[in-house]
Amino acid sequence: MNILVTGGAGFIGSNFIYCMQKKHPDYRLTCIDALTYAGNLATLRQAMICPNFRFLKGNIADARAVNALFEEEQFDIVVNFAAESHVDRSIEDPGLFLRTNILGTQTLMDACRKYGIKRFHQVSTDEVYGDLPLDRPDLYFTEETPIHTSSPYSASKAAADLLVLAYYRTFKLPVTISRCSNNYGPYHFPEKLIPLMIANALNDKPLPVYGKGENVRDWLFVEDHCAAIDLIIHNGKPGEIYNIGGHNERANIEVVKTILRELNKPESLISYVTDRPGHDMRYAIDPTKIYNELGWEPETKFDDGIKMTVEWYLGNKPWWENILAGDYQNYYEKMYGGR
Repeated sequence: MNILVTGGAGFIGSNFIYCMQKKHPDYRLTCIDALTYAGNLATLRQAMICPNFRFLKGNIADARAVNALFEEEQFDIVVNFAAESHVDRSIEDPGLFLRTNILGTQTLMDACRKYGIKRFHQVSTDEVYGDLPLDRPDLYFTEETPIHTSSPYSASKAAADLLVLAYYRTFKLPVTISRCSNNYGPYHFPEKLIPLMIANALNDKPLPVYGKGENVRDWLFVEDHCAAIDLIIHNGKPGEIYNIGGHNERANIEVVKTILRELNKPESLISYVTDRPGHDMRYAIDPTKIYNELGWEPETKFDDGIKMTVEWYLGNKPWWENILAGDYQNYYEKMYGGR
């Protein structure tokens, strides 16, 4: 198999590359990533040792670059992780999210149609469903839940999902979509909740928590997510959506306090800040479909996963310290400058 992984220098994409290299060492993997604020080439340092891996700096919305890559590689499968994904940033600059998340997806699918692929997989999010009330723990998102977006980010991902399904119906492009709950684990960009709390706690800095920290998320260990995508691209039915959830619901404040206990830090570090506009209250995914059709279920309990995540950040301080210092953005030039 020859697989294109877009956005592979980001959090979930890089973990997917490592999981695929481990499980399918004979596969050829190519990564294209624009290396914007959340893309970090240093994350892929170990992946580059493999002779079956190739990295290309590029934007998925650049049709010329995308078509040239497809012409050269003749991919079998495309897995699209590339996306602007931070809600706060989408509120500040909605246009950037629309260009990357919608037009970039369209550019990729046009190339898939032109060069012929066995599967185009769109990595989406449970945020396209909106949110659920805190007082109805019996309610879950299913694949039939109507789209009801709350932010420019989730709206851009929902629009991309609809475009993917339109290409399936109109052009018979063999597509699948997965919508996942909140991921956590190694290589998570430090502006996100869990790595931000870990980094701040280790530096004895305030831990900013929106509102009262009551917002609930269903946490999914990233390697469990990658295993699900592996199953979908090989065995999933074209035209279908698969929800991927962790069965690990936690309020944000509970997550923060768990991290503090793991690091033996005081709760006095918690600092409650003004909530962001349109903040969704609760996400919860029902993954029954992917279990029934493909036999997938999450293997990692939150308490175990958070221990592994904290240990990873303790053992890889240079990785996230370089990001906080801004030095990670110079890594590409160090590696490829003048080539």
